[in-house]
Amino acid sequence: MEPLKGFWSCLWSFLRFLPFFLALLILGTVKGIILCPFVCLIMTLGNSAIILGLWPAHVVWTYYCMIRSKQLGPVLKFILALGASIILVLWPLVGILGSILIGVGYGFLAPVVATFDAVGEGKANNFLHCFMDGTWSTIERSFTVVRDFRDVCFYSYFSIMDDLHQRDPPNEGPYEIRLWYVPGSWVIGFLGVMVDMPTITLIAIYKSPYMLFKGWKRLFQDLIGREGPFLETACVPFAGLAILLWPMAVAGAIIASILSSFFLGAYAAVITYQEKSAKMGLFYIISSLSLFDEYSNDILDMPEGSCFPRYQYRKNISQRSKSLSRHSSLARKNQDEKNPSLRATSFKGILPELKPLKLLDRMFSECKHYGESLIGEGVIAPEDIKESRSGKGGGSRIVSIGLPAYSILQALLASAKRDSDGLILSDNTEITTENRPKDAIFDWFFDPVIVLKDQIKAQNFSEAEEQYLSRLVLLLGDSKRLNNIHDQLPPLEQRRQAEIHAFARRLCGITQSLSRYPTVRRRFDGLVKLLYEDLEKKFGSTKPVNGGKVTQNLTSRIIRIVSQKSFQSGKSPGSNSQESQSLNNVL
Repeated sequence: MEPLKGFWSCLWSFLRFLPFFLALLILGTVKGIILCPFVCLIMTLGNSAIILGLWPAHVVWTYYCMIRSKQLGPVLKFILALGASIILVLWPLVGILGSILIGVGYGFLAPVVATFDAVGEGKANNFLHCFMDGTWSTIERSFTVVRDFRDVCFYSYFSIMDDLHQRDPPNEGPYEIRLWYVPGSWVIGFLGVMVDMPTITLIAIYKSPYMLFKGWKRLFQDLIGREGPFLETACVPFAGLAILLWPMAVAGAIIASILSSFFLGAYAAVITYQEKSAKMGLFYIISSLSLFDEYSNDILDMPEGSCFPRYQYRKNISQRSKSLSRHSSLARKNQDEKNPSLRATSFKGILPELKPLKLLDRMFSECKHYGESLIGEGVIAPEDIKESRSGKGGGSRIVSIGLPAYSILQALLASAKRDSDGLILSDNTEITTENRPKDAIFDWFFDPVIVLKDQIKAQNFSEAEEQYLSRLVLLLGDSKRLNNIHDQLPPLEQRRQAEIHAFARRLCGITQSLSRYPTVRRRFDGLVKLLYEDLEKKFGSTKPVNGGKVTQNLTSRIIRIVSQKSFQSGKSPGSNSQESQSLNNVL
């Protein structure tokens, strides 16, 4: 009787909230229709101006960096130049059309979503917020999208191309294409597409009825048990809509399988080229069918295994990787058997997941905290803030790359000392594999940082070595200040210095990659603005940003002495008195 009672309770809740749901949907649709043209116009004009304005610079700089790159061989440069020509010709058309489509979609859907969010946020006047939310905020966010797009086209693009231009070739020599393997790879890739596309399409269609009824069964179970999307009463109309629209989700899964089959089959050309064997390419074509079949079985909770054979299509596969893969698979299976409730879609007992943008805000809050401290100590000079705000000069790299890397390093050192499995921030927030953002882009940065933390923990740095690493990370963009590091810290072994330099370069490389993320540049500008305002309050009208040459020289000398004092380690008390006497002489 309890399941039947729960079903009728959810059905009554659905019918009771259905008129309210339709009213919100109509209101959001009206707001979307009104705002859509304005948002589309803002995004189209803004992005089109950026695309067309930077297109000549993109063309010239792309060819220049590819030609001057030391990492690429002559043949690879020629092939990349041909491919880049096609991309550069199509880029304005694709970019403008994409801006129009994104503007239409965002301009219509954002007010609809904001209308529903206004009901569940616990605001004082929900009726007023239903009309107001999603109107001006959608217009503001459309300008934010244009600014982020500008940052990608300007800062991120030129940063990536500079890496291509400036990096040295690997130890084996520049990357090159072996032309005699290309024709065979193309033939195997074409064969893989011809085999995988129809076969994977048949597999997807064959399993679609099971996916349809399996999904309906799970949704109705959650409906009766008040779990998953039916946990909150206000979400019942949306969950009911999910039941009605589930066949469309199944159709979308079939289309996605068909589209992915093309790339899955074409990857046989890559396998053939990398392994220098047509036999391995043919083995991959057959094994890819088994991989897709087993993956779909795992998604649908069907029996394990596949009717297709799986061959080894790589010549060099270590036994360790095989054992690790087998061990992780068995561990996951045993965990599912011990805790079957974890596989159910429910919001109960789940740790709060950190959002990527919230995590970025916390990271820049850390940067602001350490930045104010380093400015007060004189480690970061006022000229660095000025150059960062103007976007030029070596000092800008100290603030844009060195300061975020310094903040991340402090979190790594604190996490290693506290023997944490994740990353601990200054506010004791711990980022682990359970609560980290489930975002592929975040994984690109989180996993290398965790590996770096484990390596730092294994090195067991002393206090002097930690200070040396911190200063090296912060000042890696200023060669003049780096030359003074060895004089200000106790001497270290040459091997130890090389290890510390390697850690600093890797951390700065990770931070530089993070700086190319679209929203990071906007938050960094806000950070520089806050530091600049803090600098104005401390220095007042005599700050070196607007002051004369005498004031600049005086402040720089004070900063140099305080900088030496702030990072001093292992000195005698007499040295401190000498520094104080030097400061008094300057004053």
